[in-house]
Amino acid sequence: MNLVPIEMNGRMHSLKAVVSTVLMCFVVGCAKHDEQPEERQQFLVTTPLRTDTTIHREYVCQIRAIQHIELRALERGYLENILVDEGQVVKKGQLMFTIKPTIYEAELRKVQAEARIAELEYLNTKALAEKNIVSSNELALAKARFDRANADVGLAQTHVNFTRIVAPFTGIMDRLQVRQGSLLEEGEMLSALADNSQLWVYFNVPEAEYLEYKSRATSVDGDSVALRMANNSMYPQHGRITAIEADFNNETGNIAFRATFDNPKGLLRHGETGTILMTENMKNVLLIPQKATFEVLDKKFVYVVDAKGVIRTRQIEIQAELPHVYAIKSGLVETDHVLIEGLRKVHDRDTIRMRTIDARTALNTLALEAE
Repeated sequence: MNLVPIEMNGRMHSLKAVVSTVLMCFVVGCAKHDEQPEERQQFLVTTPLRTDTTIHREYVCQIRAIQHIELRALERGYLENILVDEGQVVKKGQLMFTIKPTIYEAELRKVQAEARIAELEYLNTKALAEKNIVSSNELALAKARFDRANADVGLAQTHVNFTRIVAPFTGIMDRLQVRQGSLLEEGEMLSALADNSQLWVYFNVPEAEYLEYKSRATSVDGDSVALRMANNSMYPQHGRITAIEADFNNETGNIAFRATFDNPKGLLRHGETGTILMTENMKNVLLIPQKATFEVLDKKFVYVVDAKGVIRTRQIEIQAELPHVYAIKSGLVETDHVLIEGLRKVHDRDTIRMRTIDARTALNTLALEAE
C-alpha cells in the first residue's frame, strides 16, 4: 500500500530536477549574453583638404576646316571633263572641271567681231570730227557704241572663263556630286573643297563657366586648350582660344567658343567631333570626396559630425568637379568633420561612433581605388 505514494514522489522529484536545469540554462545564457554586448559600428569621417589644384573642364566640340566651300557650276551646259578625284589634294589655281564651252566661245567670237566694227566706226568718226565734218555729239555716240561693244566682249569672255572651274585655294576634294557628261544647271553642286591646314574647333560653354573664364582671362587669343579625339587619344598639337561668339543661346544658356588648331600632318578633317579640355588652376580651394555627398532635389548635401558624434545634414555648393573629388564653393570649412562612408545607414541627428582619417589620406585612397 505504500508503494504508490513512493513512486509518485519519485516522479515529482525528477520533474523538479528537469525544470531546475532548464531555468539554470536560461539564466546562464542570459548572463553570457549580457557579458558580450554587440559593439556599435564605427563610421569613417574626414575633414576637407585646402590646397591648390588643377581641373580640366570638358566640352563636346565640332571640328571645322578653316576654309570649306561648295564648288558649283557657274554656267549651264554639259560637264565635259572631271580632272580631279575624291580625296585628292589640289593646288590653288589647278583646273578641276570644264563645262563644254562651244556656245560661249561662239558668242565670244560674235561680240569680238561686233567690237571690231564699232572700233572702225569710232576711228572714222573721230577722223571726220577732227576735220569738222561731223559734230562732237556724233563722235561721242560712236565712242559709246565702241565702249559698249568692248563691254560685251568682256562679258562673253567671262562666260567662257566660267566653263573652267579652278581651285581658289589649296585643299582636299570632297565627294563628287556629278559625273562626266552630266547636263548642269547654273548653280548646281559639283563637290566641296576643304583647307585643313588649320582647324576651327567650336564648343559651347555654360554662362557660369563663361563668367569664370572671363574673370581670370588676360586675353582672348592665347589661352591654351587640348583636344581629345573620338578614339580617346589626345591630339598632339595644342590649340588656342581665338574667338567667342557675341550672343548666348537663350534656349541652352550657352555661348560658343572657337579654338584654332594647326594640322600639319592632316590628321584632322572637317566634320569630326571630339572633346575640348580647358585647364584651370585653382588656388586655395577645399576638396572633399564625391562619395561624401548625396543629392536631394538637385541640391548637394553632406553629413557633418560634431565632437559628440551627432550627425547634422548640411547643404553645400560645388565650385568644380574633379575625378572622384568636389571643389567646394560654400557650406564647409576646414575644421568640419564629414562622413564619407555609410551615408545610407544613418539619418539626421543620429549619434554614431566615428573614426577620423587625415584628409589627404582620404583623397589618396580614392586615387588608389580608381586604379
